[in-house]
Amino acid sequence: MAIVLYALTALLYCALAVHGWATRNPRLATAGGATLGQPGRPGAAAAAVLMPGPGARTEGQPAWWHGLVMAALVSHGMLLHETIFPADRMIFGFAFALSAMLWLGVGIYWIESFFFSLAGLGLIVFPVAMLASLIPLAFPGTQILGYAARPLFKLHFVIANVAYGLFTLAAFHAFLMLLAERRLHGFTRPATGERAPDQWLGRWLDLLPPLLTLEKLLFRLIAAGFVLLTLTIVSGFLFSEQLFARAFRVDHKTVFAIISWLMFGGILIGRVYRGWRGRTALRWVIASFGILLLAYVGSRFVIEVVLHRLV
Repeated sequence: MAIVLYALTALLYCALAVHGWATRNPRLATAGGATLGQPGRPGAAAAAVLMPGPGARTEGQPAWWHGLVMAALVSHGMLLHETIFPADRMIFGFAFALSAMLWLGVGIYWIESFFFSLAGLGLIVFPVAMLASLIPLAFPGTQILGYAARPLFKLHFVIANVAYGLFTLAAFHAFLMLLAERRLHGFTRPATGERAPDQWLGRWLDLLPPLLTLEKLLFRLIAAGFVLLTLTIVSGFLFSEQLFARAFRVDHKTVFAIISWLMFGGILIGRVYRGWRGRTALRWVIASFGILLLAYVGSRFVIEVVLHRLV
């Protein structure tokens, strides 16, 4: 059953990725009659990237696309359940954590796609999700005994993975926004003696909503993820006290989780009180996500792959 789900999940994600790449050259949005990729109108192009022009509305995805994404999510979800909870035991590791993060990331992306045109983001999300869904075949993880069936652990596990999924999609948002900002600044440079921007990258970024819309979405994702990360840390302390008779264990997972929590909290505070935006905020988002990855995925990778330990 698991092999069938592996194959079906990879096939569905592959179909979505191929469709995205095959249809990545829609009609470019216009601003004041100028096309984004057209040279000689840097001001109009920059304005179109920041704010949509009169004719800049991008059509949403067709109904069959949403159905295909739902099928991929169902298949991937069943795969995670079959491989993480076989029979009466639980198996988990860094590969399963990555797979679950991308599954939730795709789910959140799918919900967003009903309200915003995010085709450009899908060109990254679906191929990465396909690879993440297959990683457990190479790294099967380790068996977790004893405490896996406890309700508090299950609550902690679910909240942590949803938080990871939100921050995963936020990191994708931040990466694409950095590319879009770089392209925007490229348009504002003098055209004399410079090579034209890469047309392939430009057409890909034209599939994204305006930067201001992406920025609003990004900080919504971070705010929701921060709340869930807070609940993850609190439930982790409660579970640790219940299991080990102490609320705080000094290990890599706890230290990196608290550092990432402080960094994401700092980003939200800086956004509210200092008006952080642009490259400064985006780089902090990516750095905070990197620290969060080290909290579990990185530490488990070292334990399972580098040290070859099963604990």
